[in-house]
Amino acid sequence: MKFTGEILPLRQQAEVVDGWLKARLDSIIPALMAREDMDMWIIACREYNEDPVIMSLLPAASMSARRRTILLFTRASDGSIERLTLSRYGYEGFYEAAWDPDEEDQQACLARLVRERDPKRIGINVSRTFAFGDGLSHTEFQLISDALDEKHRSRLISAEGLCVGWLEQRLPEEITAYARLVEIGHQIIVRAFSTAVIHPGITSTDDVVWWMRQTMQDAGLSAWFQPTIDVQAPGKSFQFIDNPCLTIQPGDLLHCDMGFHYLGLATDQQQHAYVLRLGEADAPAGLQAALRDGNRLQDIHFAEMQVGRSGNDVLRSVLDLAKAEGIRAQVYTHPLGCHGHAAGPIIGLWDKQDFVPGSGEYALFDHTVYSIELNILKSVPEWEGQDVRIMLEEDAVLTEGEMRWLDGRQQSLHLIG
Repeated sequence: MKFTGEILPLRQQAEVVDGWLKARLDSIIPALMAREDMDMWIIACREYNEDPVIMSLLPAASMSARRRTILLFTRASDGSIERLTLSRYGYEGFYEAAWDPDEEDQQACLARLVRERDPKRIGINVSRTFAFGDGLSHTEFQLISDALDEKHRSRLISAEGLCVGWLEQRLPEEITAYARLVEIGHQIIVRAFSTAVIHPGITSTDDVVWWMRQTMQDAGLSAWFQPTIDVQAPGKSFQFIDNPCLTIQPGDLLHCDMGFHYLGLATDQQQHAYVLRLGEADAPAGLQAALRDGNRLQDIHFAEMQVGRSGNDVLRSVLDLAKAEGIRAQVYTHPLGCHGHAAGPIIGLWDKQDFVPGSGEYALFDHTVYSIELNILKSVPEWEGQDVRIMLEEDAVLTEGEMRWLDGRQQSLHLIG
């Protein structure tokens, strides 16, 4: 499948991403540092041992940190932000170069800048809860600690809120572009779940997996995990782990899971298809009813996604409301953004349906994107009462206090044959 004219050339992608970065640095960083009451933020890492945050703070042409890269954000009394880089290779237009390696040691330069600015609260990337906020290596922490005087060393605190807030918040123009990313994912799924790709009785689930992977690669999209294709049928139940490679047969209910990176943003989608038997014009009514239960669970979930609520609070409400309607539900929604399983509140895990410590207690903020991931179990009469698991995952945005699908959702099964 080709996406000629739809995926931007690399140079144009870089121009888009760099434009977003400048706007994000100008608007999001000042608001976040004020929200977190942080006077200074130090981000330090070495080439090939990058902090999870730093690549989202560097221009698109940066393929890694260079040698040791240090970024320094300082909040002035008027709320403005000074952005400095202490690195051998500068980032003109994004950060002001503040270190001359011919004149001063890098750590001595950092210590001098801190002394001159005398911040009261200095954020560093250490966190017990979020990997995204825990990117400062042990060595880098020691170097910073050794460089600072005792007064400023005592002011080092976790910048967890800055890391997560920076990664999770989206600009309006990013949200607009996100809808197109999700649409491309839907187009790939539609093609995969068709006779253009699947020949029942011949094509295997692995054939479709690798078709998806190759299609993304050929289009210039980067898969962030290996796609999966799973089969349910009479006598074949879904397994969360170790699903075998099977030949796709008439009467199978197929399930896919796929996602990619494009323009620095990630997608994550799951949908279902039914392989028609000879003489069938539609999927069995029981499977269609199961999909309707999945859609109903999505509706319940959407209504409970409100700014200020914690992930665990949303989880409890969704599961309680679903149970009251007789829906056997699981929810494991996660944020989307620079990463697939991204920074922000976790709303359930498939093996933690009561409470997720740490990240589950984080609150929902506005202008954030989520993969609404969940499943339901329903008995299918046409399959002699066998339970079928409908696993849906669609991408949505919480903006201006309201949840919206980025490119709709699956409300009918794809039909193959």
